[in-house]
Amino acid sequence: MTLSIKYFGMIAETIGKQEEKVEIFSQQISVALLVELLLKKYPNLNLKSFKIAVNQSVAENAALINENDEIALLPPFAGG
Repeated sequence: MTLSIKYFGMIAETIGKQEEKVEIFSQQISVALLVELLLKKYPNLNLKSFKIAVNQSVAENAALINENDEIALLPPFAGG
Protein backbone atom coordinates (compact mmCIF):
# COMPACT_ATOMS: atom_id res chain seq x y z
CA MET A 1 0.00 0.00 0.00
CA THR A 2 1.04 3.57 -0.52
CA LEU A 3 0.93 6.03 2.38
CA SER A 4 0.80 9.79 1.94
CA ILE A 5 2.70 11.47 4.75
CA LYS A 6 2.88 15.19 5.49
CA TYR A 7 5.66 16.80 7.54
CA PHE A 8 5.35 20.08 9.42
CA GLY A 9 7.64 22.64 11.05
CA MET A 10 11.08 21.49 12.15
CA ILE A 11 10.27 17.94 11.01
CA ALA A 12 9.90 19.16 7.40
CA GLU A 13 13.10 21.19 7.77
CA THR A 14 15.00 18.18 9.13
CA ILE A 15 14.13 15.83 6.29
CA GLY A 16 13.97 18.47 3.56
CA LYS A 17 10.43 17.91 2.36
CA GLN A 18 6.85 18.70 3.33
CA GLU A 19 5.24 15.53 2.05
CA GLU A 20 5.95 12.24 0.37
CA LYS A 21 4.46 8.92 -0.58
CA VAL A 22 5.89 5.81 1.09
CA GLU A 23 5.35 2.29 -0.20
CA ILE A 24 4.61 -0.28 2.54
CA PHE A 25 4.34 -3.96 1.71
CA SER A 26 1.37 -4.62 3.99
CA GLN A 27 -2.36 -3.88 4.11
CA GLN A 28 -2.03 -2.21 7.53
CA ILE A 29 0.80 -0.84 9.62
CA SER A 30 0.91 0.33 13.22
CA VAL A 31 2.00 3.83 14.15
CA ALA A 32 4.95 2.33 16.05
CA LEU A 33 6.16 0.43 12.97
CA LEU A 34 5.76 3.50 10.76
CA VAL A 35 7.88 5.52 13.21
CA GLU A 36 10.52 2.78 13.16
CA LEU A 37 10.61 2.83 9.34
CA LEU A 38 10.82 6.62 9.21
CA LEU A 39 13.64 6.71 11.78
CA LYS A 40 15.62 4.26 9.64
CA LYS A 41 14.96 6.33 6.51
CA TYR A 42 15.68 9.67 8.23
CA PRO A 43 18.19 9.09 11.11
CA ASN A 44 18.14 12.83 11.98
CA LEU A 45 14.55 12.36 13.20
CA ASN A 46 16.01 10.50 16.19
CA LEU A 47 17.07 13.91 17.50
CA LYS A 48 13.58 15.40 17.18
CA SER A 49 10.44 15.11 19.21
CA PHE A 50 7.25 14.60 17.21
CA LYS A 51 3.78 13.07 17.25
CA ILE A 52 2.00 11.12 14.54
CA ALA A 53 -1.50 12.23 13.61
CA VAL A 54 -3.80 9.89 11.72
CA ASN A 55 -6.89 11.49 10.21
CA GLN A 56 -6.21 14.73 12.13
CA SER A 57 -6.02 13.06 15.57
CA VAL A 58 -2.84 12.29 17.48
CA ALA A 59 -2.45 8.51 17.39
CA GLU A 60 -1.06 6.06 19.92
CA ASN A 61 1.72 3.64 18.92
CA ALA A 62 -0.70 0.70 18.71
CA ALA A 63 -3.10 2.48 16.33
CA LEU A 64 -3.39 0.91 12.88
CA ILE A 65 -2.94 2.93 9.70
CA ASN A 66 -4.81 2.10 6.50
CA GLU A 67 -3.94 3.14 2.94
CA ASN A 68 -6.34 6.08 2.64
CA ASP A 69 -5.61 7.55 6.07
CA GLU A 70 -4.19 11.06 6.33
CA ILE A 71 -0.84 10.86 8.13
CA ALA A 72 1.15 13.79 9.51
CA LEU A 73 4.28 14.16 11.60
CA LEU A 74 3.80 17.05 13.98
CA PRO A 75 6.48 18.86 15.98
CA PRO A 76 5.82 19.88 19.60
CA PHE A 77 3.44 22.81 19.92
CA ALA A 78 3.77 25.72 22.30
CA GLY A 79 0.60 27.45 23.34
CA GLY A 80 -0.41 30.36 25.34
